[in-house]
Amino acid sequence: MRLVICEDYAAMSAAAAQIVTDLVRQKPNAVLCLPTGSTPLGFYKELRTASVSLAEVTTFNLDEYRGLTREHDQSYYHFMQENLFDHVDIDLAKTNIPNGMAPDPEAECARYEAAIEAAGGIDVALLGLGHNGHIGFNEPGTPWDARTRRVQLAPKTIEANSRFFGSSEKVPTEALTMGIGTILEAKQILLLVSGEGKAEILKQVLEGQLTTAVPGSVLRTHPNVIALVDKAAAKSIAEPWWAAQPIAVGTSY
Repeated sequence: MRLVICEDYAAMSAAAAQIVTDLVRQKPNAVLCLPTGSTPLGFYKELRTASVSLAEVTTFNLDEYRGLTREHDQSYYHFMQENLFDHVDIDLAKTNIPNGMAPDPEAECARYEAAIEAAGGIDVALLGLGHNGHIGFNEPGTPWDARTRRVQLAPKTIEANSRFFGSSEKVPTEALTMGIGTILEAKQILLLVSGEGKAEILKQVLEGQLTTAVPGSVLRTHPNVIALVDKAAAKSIAEPWWAAQPIAVGTSY
């Protein structure tokens, strides 16, 4: 894993967008795995104004809440429309988000896995990091070979997401999520981590034990991961990790 510490959130977002746009310029029909939540908002803002066409790109979102309609203002379908898809030249037929209203969630998850395989696999997967170390909605204890599936959300995840719903009681308790095994098959992974509140879990991911109790730690087993983090998130990381890896937007990765 390569750790890149950016000056702040804006620089982190710009660096992530640069990596993705460079890929799309080289491979216009790239397959991207996309996250939701507050961390990637800056990345999507940068991507909306980038001088690159997304017309041939295929996307797969990491997850979707179970039981929310696409029209619900907290569904990830709505999130992606509002923050990216409505503002770029992407072909909506090439965008993929799990159907949280599917009557047979297991069949929907199997369909999603088959669609990823049919697209030729994921070129780059962008991930955020939960306060409990989750990636996607793969909560602590998730086996590292898990595939796309229906999951129960951990209380800590529900609490963290309650700010979007107004109260924890309104947060769905289930989701459909891309599994860790599926994520690890991406050719490249970008982990985006921002803010002092993520400092301790980032330290565990990068320097702690490889354990299913901290799902993000599995990323250290992948051959091509870049962790893009801001200084606030990196405050607890030992210096040898980052001293020789300065970052400036415009750098080639």
